[in-house]
Amino acid sequence: MTGNLRVIIAGGGRVGFQTAIHLADRGDAVTIIEPDGETVDRVADEWIATVIQGDATNPDILEQAGIDRADVVAGLTGKSGVNLATCLAATELNPAVRTVARIEESDGDAYTELVDAVVFPESAGAKVAANEIAGSDIETVADITADVDVMHIRVAEGAPAAGKQLSEVRFPSGTLVISDGGGVATPELALTAGEQYLVAVEPDVVDEVVQLFHG
Repeated sequence: MTGNLRVIIAGGGRVGFQTAIHLADRGDAVTIIEPDGETVDRVADEWIATVIQGDATNPDILEQAGIDRADVVAGLTGKSGVNLATCLAATELNPAVRTVARIEESDGDAYTELVDAVVFPESAGAKVAANEIAGSDIETVADITADVDVMHIRVAEGAPAAGKQLSEVRFPSGTLVISDGGGVATPELALTAGEQYLVAVEPDVVDEVVQLFHG
């Protein structure tokens, strides 16, 4: 999925709000739906965007948010059931919309039959959620343990790591570039713009690693 997107995010908490900021920085148009009035006021004060107070599972609220024109709906509240219900309601109203749900349960992959993508932003960070919404230059391949994620990540043109050998990039502690798809990565491996690499990373430094690959 390319170009500027029209995105509806259910949930104006930390994950939803930070994801919205990442998408807005890319030029995407974001509408946040949030039931809590204080959270709505905080988001409205901190960031100029469309914020609707209401229940994102309610078809009337989704229609108010512009579901008929939306490219993506992302349920990013702290409640997996609400996120799934939001995505299912959105699909009923706009069968072409891409759906992304934040799932807390370890068996979240079981829900991929119901939505287009499942994210675990508590362990992966808001940028990974944003990339799933955008159609995915970054894919969380597996949660190896509770403390390590493996990502398939593409190097963007002009990114800090683009064109450099692994030995020249100052990755944060807790990062291991595993492979370029052709073999085990060595310090001499050059990170080529447009190519994807398999990277193991601890959750606390995911956003920093994404910054190196994406800028």
